Amino acid sequence: MPKVILVALLVAAGLAAGCGSGGSGNSVTLRLGYFPNITHSQAIVGLAQGKFAEALGPNVKLRTKTFNAGPSAIEALFAGEIDATYIGPNPAINGYVKSEGEALRIVAGATSGGALFVVRADSGIEKPADLAKKKLATPQLGNTQDVALRAFLLANGLAAKENGGNVSVIPTANPDILTLFRKGDIDGAWVPEPWATRLVQEAGGRVFLDERSLWPEGEFVTTHLIVRTKFLEQHPDVVEALLRAHVEVTDWINQNPDEAKRMVNEGIRDVTGAALPTAVLDGAWKNLRTTCDPIASSLRKSAADAFELGFLGDDEPDLSNIYDLTILNRILNEEGRPTVGD
Repeated sequence: MPKVILVALLVAAGLAAGCGSGGSGNSVTLRLGYFPNITHSQAIVGLAQGKFAEALGPNVKLRTKTFNAGPSAIEALFAGEIDATYIGPNPAINGYVKSEGEALRIVAGATSGGALFVVRADSGIEKPADLAKKKLATPQLGNTQDVALRAFLLANGLAAKENGGNVSVIPTANPDILTLFRKGDIDGAWVPEPWATRLVQEAGGRVFLDERSLWPEGEFVTTHLIVRTKFLEQHPDVVEALLRAHVEVTDWINQNPDEAKRMVNEGIRDVTGAALPTAVLDGAWKNLRTTCDPIASSLRKSAADAFELGFLGDDEPDLSNIYDLTILNRILNEEGRPTVGD
């Protein structure tokens, strides 16, 4: 074979190989995380309907990984094991701060609401002052609900014992909270859905406070979508496709709540082995709202509360770059819809 032809063939082979391993239009793997929870409904519905795979196209391989808690999802993102994940605000804040603002960006909202403070019917808790000397539970030290409870105590002249007060705040896994509540070993708990509804329906609890009452227009972020910063920089087209599917699925859920609830419950069952009882699902669903708006003001307030409580180090964190809503707002603008702020 003549040398010129051989060189030409080698160059062509190299170009062909390059077309399968890089940026726009090339083969990419997107590793997406989510929790088997109703607050992560876009992930569950989008996967069940095939909307993510459809939007990403044939050149993007979609892999998914489920988590039970935010810190484990952040650890996976730090380790490069996932590229994007649905997650709560405080784990995202912690991950951003711990990485000195380098590891992640919030690219869209997902869920608003769905956190309640439930007390035992015989707890004697009727007003904030009654929380003195009580035993209260939250899902995890420093998590979103834990910070919310501790901030609420401070706002009402009280504090957890470790913050110089007389209220026992006991970080406990959600299933164990239900057990302790039933046994009367705790007086109340600040928990996300569906656990708040389960405390009411299965353990005779009473809603002392719906967290929506503490926020302007009842809106606060419960779940949003974050992306690994390097992945966003290297594959903005893939992130755009993901966000287009996210927006479409969010709209579909809001327009088809009954069908969406069924699909979410089936998705929860497929991962955990057990679906939610219909009454629990219905009760919890009405306390949530699916949305693409990340409700940035509520995240910044949560971050300020977490800092005041000593969870974010000695220096108040600079969250100025935690959001990158450029792609989301371009999609919303194309559809003639209001954009969202950071």
